[in-house]
Amino acid sequence: MRGQSSILRFCYNTITMKITEDIKYVGVNDHDIDLFEGQYVVPLGMAYNSYLVRDEKTLVFDTVDARFGEAWLANIRSEIGDAPVDYLVVQHMEPDHSANIAAFANAYPSATIVASVQAFKMMKNFFGDDYASRRLVVKEGDTLSTGKHEFVFVAAPMVHWPEVIVTYDKASKTLFSADGFGKFGANDVEDPEGWDCEARRYYIGIVGKYGPQTQALLKKAAGLDIARICPLHGPVLDTPESIGHAVKQYDTWSSYSVESPGICVCYTSVYGHTKAAALKLKEMLLARGCPKVAVSDLARDDQPEAVEDAFRYGTLVLATTTYNMDIFPWMRHFIDHLVERNYQKRRVAFIENGSWAPNAAKVMKGMFEKSKEIEFVEPVVTITSALNADSEAKLAALADALVG
Repeated sequence: MRGQSSILRFCYNTITMKITEDIKYVGVNDHDIDLFEGQYVVPLGMAYNSYLVRDEKTLVFDTVDARFGEAWLANIRSEIGDAPVDYLVVQHMEPDHSANIAAFANAYPSATIVASVQAFKMMKNFFGDDYASRRLVVKEGDTLSTGKHEFVFVAAPMVHWPEVIVTYDKASKTLFSADGFGKFGANDVEDPEGWDCEARRYYIGIVGKYGPQTQALLKKAAGLDIARICPLHGPVLDTPESIGHAVKQYDTWSSYSVESPGICVCYTSVYGHTKAAALKLKEMLLARGCPKVAVSDLARDDQPEAVEDAFRYGTLVLATTTYNMDIFPWMRHFIDHLVERNYQKRRVAFIENGSWAPNAAKVMKGMFEKSKEIEFVEPVVTITSALNADSEAKLAALADALVG
């Protein structure tokens, strides 16, 4: 699905990028990464964003991944030459953003490190140094002036680490949003699906557990006059349309609301019979007017994509085999991912397969026992080895219940 954001385009041979007269992009693009955070496939690469603000005093927001330290420092020098940097603001201590704090501190020995008290504790853990002699601890509501720019710090705990702060620049009306409003993909690669798809997969996969905390941050942001959002991953959002759309999507995602009409069907299948049932159900749902049926093979398709679809649509159908009196491992893995991200406010239906003692539906249902506002849809479809007239009739009844 195409998003609606205005995206700053980056070329492969671009070192930095002008955002405003005073704000420059000095981040890097990673085309070598295969798995972000060791689990998310990123076929379009990844961006580690950093921003430099040139004023009476020079300020830099965040560092980049460890592998790009020299390139990042070269980007800074390309903007300011041998001039000093006065401040490094560390909004988030995850290593893809903080790994080069020590390198920066060595390169700019007179610079002050600005961060929350929790972030400085993490610096001690990561680097063995909490920069006690050159640090500025900030909290909610604190300000920092570099001349004409006045920066206001906003606490954003658990979006998605406890130390996170975001920063609002009153002069340029810019929100430096840390991991908020980020997306997968390098900034110098055109994303054919626009902003929404990879921003959704990023949010739900990484931040999705922390919906209430994201809602709290959105309420704070609602009181700010924002002309652009500068996240630590993905493109800068720089038009009223793109900002409004991104905020609306974040409100939907973080409140666990249904985003799009449709049904998500996720299955595992050993010999193809459960797959056949899932695909037959899709056929039945479409014939009954369901506007979208997204089907995922949990053993072969990208699981974060399936998690994304489960949160995007209001109804989820899970189909799997009874396996060692439990459920097939990939299905268990998938449900664990949903539950740990506070999956809620959804309808869930079950298809189970078992040649002699079907038990999968009972196990799957039990895994949602602590989830909020889950409606289980009847009937449960039980297949004994392969679809037959009886189980196909139950499948049709389930399709009626889901679409009706």
